[in-house]
Amino acid sequence: MTQIVPLDTEVHRSLTVDGRTSAAYGDNQRFAPVIVGEFPLLVVHYPILFSKNAQTGRFYCGAMLGFDEGENLFLDEWTHGEIYRPLNLQRGPFHASGLDLAIDLDNPRVGAAGGEPLFTEQGKPTRYLQSIIWSFQILKRGREMTGSFISRLLELELIEPVDIEVRLDDGTARRCIDLYTIDQQALESLPDAVVVELFRRRYMCLINYMIASLRHIPLMANKKDARLLQATERLAGARMPAVG
Repeated sequence: MTQIVPLDTEVHRSLTVDGRTSAAYGDNQRFAPVIVGEFPLLVVHYPILFSKNAQTGRFYCGAMLGFDEGENLFLDEWTHGEIYRPLNLQRGPFHASGLDLAIDLDNPRVGAAGGEPLFTEQGKPTRYLQSIIWSFQILKRGREMTGSFISRLLELELIEPVDIEVRLDDGTARRCIDLYTIDQQALESLPDAVVVELFRRRYMCLINYMIASLRHIPLMANKKDARLLQATERLAGARMPAVG
């Protein structure tokens, strides 16, 4: 259920929100929407790919975070603030409502123990709420830029489907479908004038980020193997009979 209402200084003066990372709050996603402005921060850790919105069929950019449904292999690092967390997950229970901010009062982050206040006693936004406002300003501009980037790639037929399959140490395999990446062969065939245009628009840099980010897929498989090994060791320890 959702109960999205405009954020009100008076009505929500005492409201608190827990912005920390938690699977219980929905951070256990294997693919998170991102904007092009995040690419320089994302490329260090995650594969950056395209997918399609299930309702509209439109392409969007996303960071791959896991292989299985409900799996995020980076939750521990996020909890300790070690690596970048996509803005669409940082924004928590907040939504855009025209030029204003709205909040989902049914979101489990709202009113949770240890939450951050949204307003000071004087009704001014706290540092936490200011960071949320800043995030939405970046997301608004970023969505427009991301849409333009994707539209141009589609015009040039530079997006192709990719099936990602990895084999794990326990003998099982994981296959991720409905994902897309840059068609490098088509990219190499572009006329020089188009390449210059992509460079001038800074799209070529974004393209290179996406291509380079694919190197993280085998590294994620290693993280998955480590998780499976830890789970096996815990299970073996739990089953070991007491001595004496």
